[in-house]
Amino acid sequence: MSRRIEIVEVGPRDGLQNEKTLLEVGQKLEMIQRLEAAGARRMEVVSFVNPKRVPQMAGAEEIMAALPRKEGRSRIGLVLNLRGWERCLDAGCDEANVVVCASDGFGIRNQGASVDEQIITMANIMGVRRKEDPPVTVTVSVAFGCPFDGEVPEERVVEIVKAAADLRVAEIALADTIGVADPWMVRRRVELAKKAAGHIPLRLHFHDTRNTGLANAYAGVEAGVDILDASVGGLGGCPFAPNATGNIGTEDLVYMLERGGFETGYDLGKLIEIGNWAAGLLGKRASSALSRAGGFPMTVPVAVP
Repeated sequence: MSRRIEIVEVGPRDGLQNEKTLLEVGQKLEMIQRLEAAGARRMEVVSFVNPKRVPQMAGAEEIMAALPRKEGRSRIGLVLNLRGWERCLDAGCDEANVVVCASDGFGIRNQGASVDEQIITMANIMGVRRKEDPPVTVTVSVAFGCPFDGEVPEERVVEIVKAAADLRVAEIALADTIGVADPWMVRRRVELAKKAAGHIPLRLHFHDTRNTGLANAYAGVEAGVDILDASVGGLGGCPFAPNATGNIGTEDLVYMLERGGFETGYDLGKLIEIGNWAAGLLGKRASSALSRAGGFPMTVPVAVP
């Protein structure tokens, strides 16, 4: 195959936001720089949330100020409201990723706003965005299930996708924030989202809480999605989602795709090293499968006579 799958690295943001250990700005920058050296071209590097609520995301402006602009690189900032949008602009991010929760229960706990209020916020951000401003992508969180409200109706997800498409955002992502989706559900929601999104590209974001992350990624690729989020080392989780574990590991996703003949542009060996290094900084083991098993075919040292 020659089909290319774009992997958006979210380790520096989603990978760190739920960890008890707080990394320093310099450590976060080293993580970002190592990931770019391993092939990351789009990466969520910061989140413009209140650091009192999510202290792991403190230092967003410092991080962006220390990252020189580079051709072919896109550093993404997560945005929840107009204040976050303004901070994202001032910091010089290449993209803004606006989150709209697909349930009131999660939205109120995560963002202090109902679904309808978040759709209004999304519209307000697009209303003040100028042509010269960075592109806005939208992530529909808990698009496959909510820890507080339970099952999320597909009609609700389609409604949000349609609202984002009508605003002409650059890209729309469906996120399995708590890892409850199954491959058949993924295929169905991708098909519905494609109809609602029209020409706007879709992206998928999976957590591996119940060990279905890679199967769901496979289903998304088979359904025609070419953009997937992943977090090096399988790091991640959400402070407002009980028992939510990490994203699918970037190295695991790269291994699966490249074994299947797809192109990703990542260096697998470097990803494994970074995942283990980053997990070490956090005082834990990486949860990705390749951090334990390595790639294949395995490199066997040549014996010297």
